[in-house]
Amino acid sequence: MISSLPKWIESGAFVLAFVAGFINAVGLISLDGQALSHLSGSVTLLGASFLDASLQDNLKLAGVILSFLLGAILSGILLHSHTLKLGHHYGFALVVEAVLILVAIYLFSIGSYYGCYAASTACGVQNALATKYSGAIVRTTHMTGIFTDLGILFGSALRGEPFDKRKLVLFLLIIAGFIFGGSVGTYLFQVYGFNALYIPAGMCLILAFVYTLYSKRHHLITAERI
Repeated sequence: MISSLPKWIESGAFVLAFVAGFINAVGLISLDGQALSHLSGSVTLLGASFLDASLQDNLKLAGVILSFLLGAILSGILLHSHTLKLGHHYGFALVVEAVLILVAIYLFSIGSYYGCYAASTACGVQNALATKYSGAIVRTTHMTGIFTDLGILFGSALRGEPFDKRKLVLFLLIIAGFIFGGSVGTYLFQVYGFNALYIPAGMCLILAFVYTLYSKRHHLITAERI
């Protein structure tokens, strides 16, 4: 339930959605429409490509899909708890995401398509991280689930159920973050090319640093009270 999540979840979700929207925009405008932060389009393209695409194109699409899966597996290894608990390696997972984005920048800079795989792995890490710590309430790398939950929220309210204002705010912040990230990512890619990805990488590192400091401070305060 969203009521059990800490107050800072909204801010973190906005930042992570911004990062995902940024990365996805770079992929869409620079790699022939290749989505990196979600898989629905890639899986559909893979199915369609069996009819007329080359084996190389099929392998590229499969690589992006498997890379996202690998990122989710990494988060599953790093994060042991199914509930949000300070200190459960969330900061380290964000550092891993940042490193993967930096690897993607390097690979793109030398003209390697493997940069897509690194970026998709980073998105897989992030989506699994957000999904696991929120009990699947927060998903930051794709909007289908968010709009679905938003529709359910309004439909339930029309049926007479209590309206969850906090959930509404959270969903709107995620949508706004993803759109804003896409806008900024598009603009900065046009100016700086793939070096624009230093922005989401830096944001992940800053978020990891802030989270780690917050976690340590929280544990110190808890220890003093005891």
